[in-house]
Amino acid sequence: MENILFLAFDVINFTLLIVLWWITVKNYKKLPAVVPTHFDVEGKADRFGNKKWMFLMPLFGVITYLFFLIVLNYPESVNFPVEITDENKDHQISIMTFFMKWLLTLVLIIFLNNQDYMIRYSFNEKAKTRIPFWLPLLLIFLSLIATIISASVFK
Repeated sequence: MENILFLAFDVINFTLLIVLWWITVKNYKKLPAVVPTHFDVEGKADRFGNKKWMFLMPLFGVITYLFFLIVLNYPESVNFPVEITDENKDHQISIMTFFMKWLLTLVLIIFLNNQDYMIRYSFNEKAKTRIPFWLPLLLIFLSLIATIISASVFK
């Protein structure tokens, strides 16, 4: 069951990465020469740049994806919140793997949401984000708390 869940995360994360590239390439030719590159806390663009900057978010997505793949292939390199013993090693690695795959999903959703917003804002300054910026950040924070609690339960 655990492997099916991890495989589902792998498929979802890879799909999010492909969608991030797809919406960028699909909309690139239609974009104006100058696009928003940064937003203030109210969601208004406060910095603008050449439309080539639109490839930065998908590039960050690939770098993040590869970083998570490397970390997941070397679980002993991760800083666990509890001491790893022979008895708890499997549980702790499972908890860490789940958290890392979930975290990658949330990070890719943030990148995808930002990219979508930058594209839509380029055409309409009244556009709103599809997902509020604070929601994935809150989920990351709550997930971290849940992971630390889970790790201490199975220590």
